[in-house]
Amino acid sequence: MQVDSLAENLFFTTVRIDTLTHSGASGSGTGFLYAHRIDEERHALFVVTNKHVVSGGQCGSLTFHQKKDDRPHLGHGFRVDIQDWPQAWFGHTSTDIDIAVLPFIPLEAHIKQTSNVELFYRCVDSSMLPNQDQLLQFDAIESVTFIGYPNGIWDKTNLLPVARRGTTASPIAVDFEGSPRFVIDASVFGGSSGSPVFVFNQGMFTDKRGNTSVGSRLLFVGVVAAVFFRTELNQIVAVPVPTQSQPMAQQREMIDLGIVFKARTVVETVEAFIRARGI
Repeated sequence: MQVDSLAENLFFTTVRIDTLTHSGASGSGTGFLYAHRIDEERHALFVVTNKHVVSGGQCGSLTFHQKKDDRPHLGHGFRVDIQDWPQAWFGHTSTDIDIAVLPFIPLEAHIKQTSNVELFYRCVDSSMLPNQDQLLQFDAIESVTFIGYPNGIWDKTNLLPVARRGTTASPIAVDFEGSPRFVIDASVFGGSSGSPVFVFNQGMFTDKRGNTSVGSRLLFVGVVAAVFFRTELNQIVAVPVPTQSQPMAQQREMIDLGIVFKARTVVETVEAFIRARGI
């Protein structure tokens, strides 16, 4: 498979996360690779997901694509098991912000040294974050694309994730309920936790003032973390997207609204990691 287009590259930004609890319950979620620019010459690479995806797990694993002839070797993955799972992750300093990161460069070096395997991946780069002018150009309703493993679903033969689309249900430029989040109108299921969310327009796009630009636009705007449910008491509640499939004691109905933590919370987590532990 040639990986040339923006859309094709997106399918190789994600990492499948599988976890196992002390009780033996298994779970799955989504991670993605993020490249944080330190200066003109250096980037720090991290795996990004939600805190709730990795918390409570006794151990966990990440599944990557192998590389062959500078291309993804489809169907040939590499699964790395991490025993000190909870300690390996660094969470956002605010308990209310559901973002966690794991340094990727040492992990990649360990894989190459011990297994002589080269990985194929693409990163969400910090240059893809919208600047202030681009944030102001977003309309209140924008099309969004997110990539991941809903309910653990993926192409098992080629080890590819699933792409889904929806729209913003609250303006990206506004902090939903005073928190660095916005809401999307999309079907968000278990396993989608940690999925990167993009404003991705192909061919042309129009800003909120009606100005049309020819070309494509790809901007990283956030990370899927929670979903709204209607309870049997007709209450609307937001809960973290579950990573495990299990019977519900309380009848809950999904209403196809997901909560996304804004991309700046990823930057904040990475910068806090660098301050605490260095590059």
